Amino acid sequence: MKTIDEIYMEMQTDFTARTGMEIAENSDISARLYAAAAQIYALYVQADWVNRQCFPQTAAGEYLDHHAQLRALERKQAEYAKGVVRFYGDGTGECERTVPAGTVCMTPGYVRFTTLQEAVLPAGEPYVDVPVQAVQAGAAGNVNAGSVTMLAVTPVGITGCSNPVAMTQGVDAESDEALRKRILDSFARLPNGANCAYYEQVALGFDQVAAAVAIPRKRGIGTVDVVVATHAGVPEQELLEAVAKQTEQCREIAVDVAVVGPETVPVDVTVRIAAQDFDVAAERVKRAVRDYFSGYLLGQGVLRAKLGNLIYGIDGIENYELTKPGEDVAAARGQLPVLGTLTVEEMA
Repeated sequence: MKTIDEIYMEMQTDFTARTGMEIAENSDISARLYAAAAQIYALYVQADWVNRQCFPQTAAGEYLDHHAQLRALERKQAEYAKGVVRFYGDGTGECERTVPAGTVCMTPGYVRFTTLQEAVLPAGEPYVDVPVQAVQAGAAGNVNAGSVTMLAVTPVGITGCSNPVAMTQGVDAESDEALRKRILDSFARLPNGANCAYYEQVALGFDQVAAAVAIPRKRGIGTVDVVVATHAGVPEQELLEAVAKQTEQCREIAVDVAVVGPETVPVDVTVRIAAQDFDVAAERVKRAVRDYFSGYLLGQGVLRAKLGNLIYGIDGIENYELTKPGEDVAAARGQLPVLGTLTVEEMA
């Protein structure tokens, strides 16, 4: 693309060729030409932007959403992290204590969660577990066990809180690159109402579904198994039933379609790392590895090279040694590698 100065110099040259007069610097005509050059440059920029939004390969934001709509696709929205928070009492009270619905608790980094229902801590009991959901949708709500330790307003008779297990299921809104891949895949594998791509596209229309694989004739001629995985991994029965209901309405005549969860393949990961601050680096490694083992791995193997590259790219890691898995882990269609034990040790 031409710069403002290039356009201005071309205008000067053309003016001199047409009039035989040189334009003096800081003259009135010089200022006018430069202002015109700036406006012409803005038109170049606008035309380039419009050109990029015309094609799914380069479009962005809402304009990429428009391309998705032409392929009967929609951007997947962010999901809220969910889990359980344990509210503690002193264990000596003679009356029950109430934890109201909407009670806000948070991590030291102010990632906030709210209770989804009212709960009662019976008299004499040390704690009560209450289901919670992140206040803001997105992956930032996926925090480790023991991270939620603060209360915005402490209910009467409650002495503290903590989450016994990690908060999970938080997912950011689908990125432009992920949506672009789905759009381009819809051109590369055209769904025709009967092929595997069609059933996979129906399943991927659900926000919770991260990946889907259609397996024909697994239960015999005239059968199709649609294996779906969520961002967290294995889907809940409620989601499977919702996808099954949709595919039942869209299936071919005389075809038996079953929607099932994936067969899991546990993968143990052990890594030794060298870092100046081992505790901080270890937490980053644990989070990165947990995020890697998502539903997107459905039907894909786990490569040691990918795991190693992921770990070495974490800020603060100076060196690493991946001892488990000892070799690449293969996964067939319909199988999902899931994280088994995760051990992060300090290098000697």
